[in-house]
Amino acid sequence: MIKAILLLCLLVCVQVMTSHAAQAATSADQESPDGRQQFADLGDFKLRSGAVIRDLRLGYRTAGKLNAEKSNAVLWPTWLGGKSEELVRYAGPDNVIDTNRYFAIFVDAISDGISTSPSNSKQQPRLNFPRITIRDMVDSEYTLATEVFHLSHLHAVIGISMGGMQAFEWAVAYPDFMDEVVPIAGSPQSTSYDKLLWTAQIDALRLDPEWHDGNGDKPMTTGLLLYNEIGSMSLTTPAYRVEHTSPQDFDAFRETLKKEASDASYACDAIRQREAIFALDLPGEFSSSMEEVVKRVHAKMLIFVSPEDHTVNPAPALEFAKLLGAPVVTLDSSCGHQSTACISLGPIVARFLASSGSVSSQTLRDGN
Repeated sequence: MIKAILLLCLLVCVQVMTSHAAQAATSADQESPDGRQQFADLGDFKLRSGAVIRDLRLGYRTAGKLNAEKSNAVLWPTWLGGKSEELVRYAGPDNVIDTNRYFAIFVDAISDGISTSPSNSKQQPRLNFPRITIRDMVDSEYTLATEVFHLSHLHAVIGISMGGMQAFEWAVAYPDFMDEVVPIAGSPQSTSYDKLLWTAQIDALRLDPEWHDGNGDKPMTTGLLLYNEIGSMSLTTPAYRVEHTSPQDFDAFRETLKKEASDASYACDAIRQREAIFALDLPGEFSSSMEEVVKRVHAKMLIFVSPEDHTVNPAPALEFAKLLGAPVVTLDSSCGHQSTACISLGPIVARFLASSGSVSSQTLRDGN
């Protein structure tokens, strides 16, 4: 009799534990520890090319709480080579994303080394990993929003640099899925200048003696240094570098570019994301002109550009904004592509999220 009672208690405890586990898995969509790295298993994920990423795991972090109507979610994908860990700082009470009002979802874009990437894929390692596009990144984020968080709508999509490219893609590919879109230093189309930059960096990696067609397992010291030198030249402007680095300090500055060298698996991550940017062409994707592409947009947009951006040419974003009639915030700074780190954008973005009609075109300068 005692054994029977113990067995019954054990079964009840197991059922309760199972029920709690299931409830936790369900409620994790709405309430999870702020900033903790999480993963969504999306299974075999078909790309626009027809290729498939096997067992795609998409990394993400959240902050704030999803409201009962599920209407306050803001999705923010990572920039080129960025990690969601670096985006969490933009969320909090009275921050860019005010967590008293919004539920932030920071997403690790495919091939960032956190989400499934050439460097961590067991089934498709290194260059066996298929080529991806910005649209593929956005499609995976749409799957995360709809199938993991069970959202039918987002309040906004925000992104910086490659994240801004994803924001443009969201606005065109899923025009009714969000109210507002904020691309910052992003673009709807890569120009020939942009492609020259990405090609130069990819070539620098491929020319390293330890590249070995993507299969090398020793540090790529030479190629990564050249890759970082090219990247550093494009991130700011000549005026910025002259102002911040004297000729006498150049050797010390160059030493800062000699970061810990990684092997070819890291290089494969960098190459696949750059290939995605290289292929970015919203008019081409929709077999249309920029004028027709803009007509697809239903969300309110606020577009940030830096006229001296040497990484992401601002011309396509400016054309897009003009055709759409969207306000443009011009970042007047010798920081170039890194103007987002030199000029405070948070208050304007926060105001736009709260009331899109309250922000008009304007110019911000260093010190604003």
